[in-house]
Amino acid sequence: MPMPPASRKSAALVEGPSRAPARAMLKAVGFDDAALHKPLIGVANTWIEVGPCNYHLRELAERVKAGIREAGGTPMEFNTVSISDGIAMGSEGMRASLVSREVIADSIELVSRGNSFDAVVVLVGCDKTIPGGVMALARLDVPGVILYGGSIEPGTWEGHDVTIQDVFEAVGAHAAGKLTDTQLLTLENQACPGAGACGGQFTANTMATVCEFLGISPMGSASVPATDAGKDVVAERAGRLVMGVLNRADNARKILTKDAIENAIAAVAATGGSTNAVLHLLAIAREAGVELSLDDFDRISERTPLLADLKPGGKFVATDLYRAGGITLVAKRLLDAGLLHGDTLTVTGRTLGDEAAEAKETAGQEVVRPLDQPIKPTGGLVILKGNLAPEGCVVKVAGYTRLHHRGPAKVFDSEEAAFEAVEQGRIAADDVVVIRNEGPKGGPGMREMLAVTAAIVGAGLGDSVALLTDGRFSGATRGLMAGHVAPEAVDGGPIAAIRDGDMVVFDIDQRTLSVELSDDEIAARVAAWPRPEPRFATGVMAKYARLVTSAATGAVTG
Repeated sequence: MPMPPASRKSAALVEGPSRAPARAMLKAVGFDDAALHKPLIGVANTWIEVGPCNYHLRELAERVKAGIREAGGTPMEFNTVSISDGIAMGSEGMRASLVSREVIADSIELVSRGNSFDAVVVLVGCDKTIPGGVMALARLDVPGVILYGGSIEPGTWEGHDVTIQDVFEAVGAHAAGKLTDTQLLTLENQACPGAGACGGQFTANTMATVCEFLGISPMGSASVPATDAGKDVVAERAGRLVMGVLNRADNARKILTKDAIENAIAAVAATGGSTNAVLHLLAIAREAGVELSLDDFDRISERTPLLADLKPGGKFVATDLYRAGGITLVAKRLLDAGLLHGDTLTVTGRTLGDEAAEAKETAGQEVVRPLDQPIKPTGGLVILKGNLAPEGCVVKVAGYTRLHHRGPAKVFDSEEAAFEAVEQGRIAADDVVVIRNEGPKGGPGMREMLAVTAAIVGAGLGDSVALLTDGRFSGATRGLMAGHVAPEAVDGGPIAAIRDGDMVVFDIDQRTLSVELSDDEIAARVAAWPRPEPRFATGVMAKYARLVTSAATGAVTG
């Protein structure tokens, strides 16, 4: 049964004699009177032809729209932007990545407000499209569903599964003379066999996990791989589901609560997820009107065991998790451990606890550990503070055991300079690589340092070198790496004070990141440090640099 006009937001757009011009234009593109008298559902698509993560979303959108029509709504599809991190990584283009998160959220908000949609389904794939979509729903506070396009299948190289992480690390191995040109080319040709987001528990799969634990994606939907036949079924269900969310008036902020966000943090900790989840959840919380701080991440990670043996720190990829029982299995483990708020609402109308209780574990699976046999007793994220990061920084501790490092700084004022030093063999064991001027404002755009961190690992230095930056890391980064160091250099952060040879100390147990300098010396050096000129004087990048906040508050612009 169609909703009565009085209860439809879209009625203001299409109902009554005065709206004849709007109806005339909508009829020009195929909508008839029957369609316009139904709820109008925005289908926000982040499809692009650049890269595999979002490449298949056109086809999925058709299935979503079919589900909406079946359930009594009228879908209206529109597109927004996406930047492929895996392609832009290590280049100037990577500065656009985090900026795109804001543009995605802004554009979905604008089109949805401009057309008075009654509800919105957002199709997402690559890293920034996912938080951007959730941020938009939180701003709009309309009934909504996030549908993740799914993970890519792993490639096969020299008899074992590989992902894009292996290609990045192979660049360092090739530079160190450990791989031939032919081996590198063969790996490049075989690592990414088709559509879907990067295959480990990197940022895309981490944020897809987050969406299920937030309740804004239906439980079990994100785990289904991009090219699996079941993805069409998931997409049609999402279309039908959004109509149920609309009929129940379960607007986004009713779902995106503090308890739901704490569930999402637990999921990141339990799966060894990307440090980018910290940045994105801070931004989502802000849009949803929820108070959240870096300390919440450390508190929740400290009580949450690392259970999922996933790349980059572990052995398995997202498709392995799907076959083991999926994200629902992780939720069941955390529910059984008493580490979830099981009463939080999801887009299905059921609680997260109800959904998790239906997990089906594949016999003999090794991807998700039993509660009494965790990989580590505490989660994959820690927050460090100290005289180098007064506002905090983020370290992912999944996949390694080094909890203390003291070494001399090698300081670089850009990612490119650091990468060149690694390639030229100028980084040695015990060094602490410092990369500054790559923060939200200083970059601008807070580039991910995967090219550098992967080159360090590929050169055989992953277990003996540490790195810190006011930029950020890819979810594929591994090793002792501190990102999001705040305040950033251009804001007068202490990272600006470090010079070559200064002794830097990472102490994970004490939750500190420090340099062996007095407060007076740090202050004097920061005052004397020549701030670089902004890289962009006009355009979106300059606008972003003027507006963006600290990484410690999510690097948001609104």
